[in-house]
Amino acid sequence: AYLTVSIEPLPPVVVGDAVTLKCNFKTDGKMREIVWYRVTDGGTIKQKLFTFDAMFSTNFSQMENYRKREDLVYQSTVRLPEVRISDNGPYECHVGIYDRATREKVVLASGNVFLNVMAPPTSISVLAADTPAPFSRYQAQNFTLVCVVSGGKPAPLVYFKRDGEPIEATPLPEPPAGAGSWAPRNLLHRDLDDTKRGLAHPPPTAEPPRGLAAERDSVTESIPETVVSREFPRWVHVAEPIYYFRHTHAPVSDGTVEARATLTWTLNPQIDNEALFSCEVKHPALSMPMQSEVTLVAPKGPKITMTPTRAQVGDTVRILVQGFQNEVFPEPLFTWTRVGSRLLDGSAEHDGKELVLERVPAELNGSMYRCTAQNPLGSTDTHTRLIVFENPNIPRGPEDSNGSLPGHCGFRLV
Repeated sequence: AYLTVSIEPLPPVVVGDAVTLKCNFKTDGKMREIVWYRVTDGGTIKQKLFTFDAMFSTNFSQMENYRKREDLVYQSTVRLPEVRISDNGPYECHVGIYDRATREKVVLASGNVFLNVMAPPTSISVLAADTPAPFSRYQAQNFTLVCVVSGGKPAPLVYFKRDGEPIEATPLPEPPAGAGSWAPRNLLHRDLDDTKRGLAHPPPTAEPPRGLAAERDSVTESIPETVVSREFPRWVHVAEPIYYFRHTHAPVSDGTVEARATLTWTLNPQIDNEALFSCEVKHPALSMPMQSEVTLVAPKGPKITMTPTRAQVGDTVRILVQGFQNEVFPEPLFTWTRVGSRLLDGSAEHDGKELVLERVPAELNGSMYRCTAQNPLGSTDTHTRLIVFENPNIPRGPEDSNGSLPGHCGFRLV
């Protein structure tokens, strides 16, 4: 007796699809059994999915001459109604027949197929690295956008666009394992020097710039005040920025991949303010690209509230930035100062969206507070004045004969 087994190959399938595994075999012997296995742990474990035992089957051949029996062609199928990522992997079909000569010996053969299950990304987001960060008029600042794509299998293709146009960027190698940062901290300062002198940028190359690693921890040099504009120094007047791109991915325990792409360049507040950057993803499980976008915008017109609105001596006053007249990206850095003096706790400034003044004394009446909101594209200042009213629940101390406090003007009707 002879036996041949083959499984039809499968194209990659998408999570949620219905899949049929087909096992074809040809023999001139009598069927014994068919067993389907799911193979896991590199082949060390085989999990039974389906078993057909012919010993309990009532199907017999009705042919008159057994010796002249023709070949019989069979097909065994296993259907997976909704595949999951965990279904990814090899499958085997094992077939056994009785040998025609001995009738007791079983002849075995098997075939295998690999089921490749793809999953489209489930989320995409764009954020700014190292935020919140201050705005500097006189220092060239590097800026990095990070695109995070999760839930995909295999790893997606990620790329950036600016105002709808693809960005041509110099690729950077993947950082070593355990580097702890997805994005380069500093760009090549020699390039920044060239832009300050008005020279052209060197052509981008596939090799990472030497200064990227050598000067990673150095401080960007200060720009002299002999500049074209005090608002924007000379170095920002560059026609085309040089972009640096890095793409990395890390496996997740559920079988998917988290992909991160970073885009780094020297920020130019004049041309980058209100620029639209988008991160797009191509994936074989997606019919069209997936996209997330952000617009770089400097903060304008902070909206400040103070509670309570009518503060009294001894109250705890909270001054809070509730928002802006525009959508701001990246996240601003907030700094509070008291004009002409220190804050109530003695510090020169306070960072955060909220300034809390505990148990305000009468001496703070009329004091002015400044909130500076800034991101790498610009900064804005907003002032608010604190008015403190007397608290009738707090004793005012000894009164003089006309009922007024010492040091205050008192009136008495005659």
